[in-house]
Amino acid sequence: MIAYADWIEQLEGELKDNILSFWLEHTPDNEYGGFISYIDQEMNVNNQADKGLVLTARILWTFAAAYRKYPHNNRYLEMADRAYAYLQNTFVDHEHGGYYWMIDYLGRPVQDKKQVYGQSFVIYALSEYYLVTGREEVRDQAASLFELLEKYSYDPINRGYVEALTREWQQTDDLTLSDKDLNEKKSMNTHLHVLEGYTNLYRIWPSSALKQKLTELIEVTLNHIIDPNSSHFHLFFDEEWQIKSHHISYGHDIEGSWLLVEAAEVLGDSELIRRVQRIAILMAEAVLTEGVDEDGAIWNEADKQGLTDSNKDWWPQAEAMVGFYNSYQLTGDTRFEEASLRSWNFIRNYMVDQVHGEWYWSVNQARIPQAHEPKVSVWKCPYHNGRACLEMLHRLTGSNHHSS
Repeated sequence: MIAYADWIEQLEGELKDNILSFWLEHTPDNEYGGFISYIDQEMNVNNQADKGLVLTARILWTFAAAYRKYPHNNRYLEMADRAYAYLQNTFVDHEHGGYYWMIDYLGRPVQDKKQVYGQSFVIYALSEYYLVTGREEVRDQAASLFELLEKYSYDPINRGYVEALTREWQQTDDLTLSDKDLNEKKSMNTHLHVLEGYTNLYRIWPSSALKQKLTELIEVTLNHIIDPNSSHFHLFFDEEWQIKSHHISYGHDIEGSWLLVEAAEVLGDSELIRRVQRIAILMAEAVLTEGVDEDGAIWNEADKQGLTDSNKDWWPQAEAMVGFYNSYQLTGDTRFEEASLRSWNFIRNYMVDQVHGEWYWSVNQARIPQAHEPKVSVWKCPYHNGRACLEMLHRLTGSNHHSS
């Protein structure tokens, strides 16, 4: 029998005393505004690094969500307010709508393209911020961003969403999210995070248009993105959904398994919920049998021949804890419960930085931290690990079956 009381206490301590406290203490940029976007593993700060839309939106989401859980801690709300103000004051494109992808430390756009992944995170964050503030203009901003994405990035012929557009929302050949990604029209990653953003938006703005699009997005994921044979996500596609990569990302598989269930639950369509639950369990099973090391951690990536990246980045471990527990809630199969707890124990023992706080970016197969990877960057943020703690606290303290 797993000692839930201990697990809950550990999660709460990690969330409040390590993750959130680290970001509160080290990341507000009191010189240039917003947040410091680069701190290396030894805590050296570069306060003139470019600032990313994703980091700012994820900080907003995290601290709004933390305040929703702990409404007596005004520091969480102040941090969310700061992120919201910086987002609106510096990232908004007042001429063409939407949000710039990257600005410099002085707040000037350095990459002004409209990366759909980034816009999705703004929707996700604004929706969460509305849940704690009730400010009408915040909901309106999220809803109008949904309408922009539907107008410009939605593919009416093949369905789904293109990766990126120019500042003016025109077609572009510069589609990639990061140097790790293929320059293709469509990706699993963007669709997963549009799904996540739309799910949160539906909680505050259950319009019929959004309901239709979120339902369709689940269908697109089931029909095109999940491999029906292996239950893994395919990662990259052309606009007609021809597969362009055969890599497997275990972290995205396990994250997607629970986000899909959440999306279906928010829509409340019982038949769709059953379909999605069945597939989510198959996805979790595939990661459990193929992607988990003997120490309980999940590896980063593989292909048909085997592992291609045996490092263990921070975010797949966080998502594994939630994704496996979600499948335990759906099935009652204690293998998933055990896998979730093992993820957590691996995190506690190897991912948490006991010296500087927060989590390491990655540990290698020998469980040694990768010292060259940053502690804070445009991609290293408090959302995966903060959310995993919040999500697990919700699930462990609530009923056995998750309901939002």
